[in-house]
Amino acid sequence: MQNAESTTSASSAGTNNLVEANVIVSELSDDALLKMEVIQSLLKNSDSQSDPCGNRTTYTQRLQEAAETLGKSVRTIRRLVDRWEQEGLAGLVQNQRADKGKHRVDENWQEFVLKTYKEGNKGGKRMTRLSVFIRAKARADELGVKPPSHMTVYRILQPLIDKIEQAKSIRSPGWHGSRLSVKTRDGKDLQVEHSNQVWQCDHTPADILLVDQHGKILGRPWLTTVIDSYSRCIMGINLGYDAPSSQVVALALRHAILPKQYGSEYGLHEQWGTSGLPQHFYTDGGKDFRSNHLQQIGVQLGFVCHLRDRPSEGGSVERPFKTFNTELFSTLPGYTGSNVQERPEEAEKEASYTLRQLEQNLVRYIVDNYNQRLDARMGDQTRFQRWESGLIAAPDLLSERDLDICLMKQTRRQIQRGGYLQFENLMYRGEYLAGYAGESVVLRYDPRDITKILVYRTEGDKEVFLARAYAQDLETEELSYYEVKATSRKVRETGKAVSNRSILAEVRERETFSTVKKTKKERQKLEQAEVKKAKQPIPIEPEEAVEVVFIDAEPEPEMPEVFDYEQMREDYGW
Repeated sequence: MQNAESTTSASSAGTNNLVEANVIVSELSDDALLKMEVIQSLLKNSDSQSDPCGNRTTYTQRLQEAAETLGKSVRTIRRLVDRWEQEGLAGLVQNQRADKGKHRVDENWQEFVLKTYKEGNKGGKRMTRLSVFIRAKARADELGVKPPSHMTVYRILQPLIDKIEQAKSIRSPGWHGSRLSVKTRDGKDLQVEHSNQVWQCDHTPADILLVDQHGKILGRPWLTTVIDSYSRCIMGINLGYDAPSSQVVALALRHAILPKQYGSEYGLHEQWGTSGLPQHFYTDGGKDFRSNHLQQIGVQLGFVCHLRDRPSEGGSVERPFKTFNTELFSTLPGYTGSNVQERPEEAEKEASYTLRQLEQNLVRYIVDNYNQRLDARMGDQTRFQRWESGLIAAPDLLSERDLDICLMKQTRRQIQRGGYLQFENLMYRGEYLAGYAGESVVLRYDPRDITKILVYRTEGDKEVFLARAYAQDLETEELSYYEVKATSRKVRETGKAVSNRSILAEVRERETFSTVKKTKKERQKLEQAEVKKAKQPIPIEPEEAVEVVFIDAEPEPEMPEVFDYEQMREDYGW
């Protein structure tokens, strides 16, 4: 919650009210608290309502975001701002009318309006609210009295209309021609009319067994996808071993929002091309989608989270999973099938793909195949073409720093002398961190590459960015969280101390998993050959009467060892 003293646009009297209200903020209703958050975000560093920060366009955009957050019109939000500036916090607490819920129009008019609407919608007849108002106006002219306003007629009819709609709306309206409508748990129908309007998200365990870099089976990964409802284009993914959570959802969202660039190792013929921010985020009612974390991301980035009314309404986002299984995963070694009882007997023996290799194949399939394919409902447009043509404005371009809130949050670490940090057996160093030696900080990182982490300092209820920290000796490498874990295990098995340099040496020396996939037996033979080769003496000339010796690599100077007892408890179960 923003401190009231930072709100410079309010009058002095209003500021005093805000300061007092912060003392009793817990006594406000949830609705009033939400309004206060919205108002404070609008008035922050503003000189006036009409021209805050000297940028009317930006303020208008903020008004629209606030209106979506509160479910009100922009006009209502403007009135709310006026009341805040004039009355302070009291302006956000509405006084209840004694006659709330009752219509102040004559009962005869109420009966006329309701009867006219019911009679006009019997059988095959259809009558709108506007038609009822016109009938009421004509009736008033006949009687020579003042007619009720059109808004009064609408208010009288709204409960009846809601009741009728609820009775006949058993499930989402779905597709009507080229238009799609989805129903939320709170009874709203979202009309999907353009790209980046409504995104959907879901998870599934991929039907393929994966191994680490050394051939050890790790199990099936989780796949999270984000799709655009209008075009059915896949906007972003997250592939990893972490079970579904709000953090996993946040990583998938981050990937969907940012422009996507891939290196030559992916072998792409097309560009992924999609990016931007959604207006609505439509998901099932799982715990990961109902979390406060996801709500905070929505408020910060400016989209509204909705839950599906029924599980059966998630077909659009769940259908691609079946396509991935039948067209991609089933063609790769280690495919398990979707039925555990019918799992292929050779699945574990044939498993040879790492997470990175599967991710490369999946990205290539999505970019070059799935998003470029014609959809039955799209006519002559591919999914990507429909997404591109369905944009009503250029996608919002956010930087990676703007999306730091989406990065996975790890346990705290303490900054060591000299500005060093230890995380997952790697030693990091960040510029300017030396001055914070001894302080506990929060680390954020992208699991796909943890050679770079972001360091934050906690100040009250906020996290303030301090610096980027880089893994020493690994600045030119790209290592995922899972690769580092597997490499650390391998180094420990050889009896060596785990350090940045030992991990780097292992990464550069291993020759497994080339473009030709090796079976488990082939990998074992390769490892045995390497061990036998290492034990062979160095050949010498016959005339040389010297003792045969084994040459070991010259030990490299190691960095100072710093013990992280919290990490050791996680690794060894102390």
